[in-house]
Amino acid sequence: MMKYIKELRDGGRIQDVYLCKHKQSMVTKNGKPYDSLILQDRTGTLDAKIWDPNSEGISEFDELEYIYVSGSVSMFNGQLQANLRQVRKADASEYIAADYLPVTQKNRKMLYSELMDFVRSIKNPYLKELLTGFFVDDTDFVKSFAEHSAAKTVHHGFVGGLLEHTVSVTKFADFLAHSYPLINRDLLITAALLHDIGKTKELSLFPHNDYTDDGQMLGHIVIGSEMIHDRAAKIAGFPELLETELKHCILAHHGELEYGSPKKPELIEALALNLADNADAKLETMTEILEAGKDSHDKWLGFNRFFDSNIRKTEDERI
Repeated sequence: MMKYIKELRDGGRIQDVYLCKHKQSMVTKNGKPYDSLILQDRTGTLDAKIWDPNSEGISEFDELEYIYVSGSVSMFNGQLQANLRQVRKADASEYIAADYLPVTQKNRKMLYSELMDFVRSIKNPYLKELLTGFFVDDTDFVKSFAEHSAAKTVHHGFVGGLLEHTVSVTKFADFLAHSYPLINRDLLITAALLHDIGKTKELSLFPHNDYTDDGQMLGHIVIGSEMIHDRAAKIAGFPELLETELKHCILAHHGELEYGSPKKPELIEALALNLADNADAKLETMTEILEAGKDSHDKWLGFNRFFDSNIRKTEDERI
């Protein structure tokens, strides 16, 4: 039976087939060549090193090939790392491709149904037509949106992650809209549903799940704003100010210039979207950390660079 990456532990062995998501030949400070890999299965990714790539146990293989590996696993800088001593290309009979694509644990059809409930709740006819254009009429966009991840590594980095993240952010946004009457709910919900649509062009689909040229040079925030402008231009009479307000929410949804937002929030709806997006991203990231360490006997799971903090499990005293 396959041993998934989430089941690997410090001091244990690794001996199975994994997808080589990334491969890079490098040189140590002493001038010795080594290979740096990222292994992937449906439970996550693992940093791996081949310290002697010219040894007899290492056969030729390329990035995005399935490889059989053998070696040891240890902690390095608070993260698990594999030291591989044997690597070879795997036979097609040795793996099932579905085991190597991380997928949302939630039902994607139900998630999309929830998303469409929000679309139907919009009263403004222009915003409703805009959303329908994306999420109903454009079948290519719908397919891509449902299959994309929400990030390369940080949070929701799995098939269906973009859909799951979008629905969660929209639920947060809906709560804020009902709690603060000054918020224009139609504008906020529309912005929440569209805030990350640029990721369908920023990131490639699995198994690559990597940045495209547009993703590297423009980023999903700018791409998403352009997508909204292009589709709004096809809707007769779409109010210019409404388009500007909507695009502002998209451009400001990371909240700070240093976090990649071209603008800081200047509308209450933009502020609310930033809070909703940040809350879901951070809570999902923490959830993934805790899930990865749930079988560990240690209460403390180590320092995490994203949170700049040592993460600890909560004492479970529930009856």
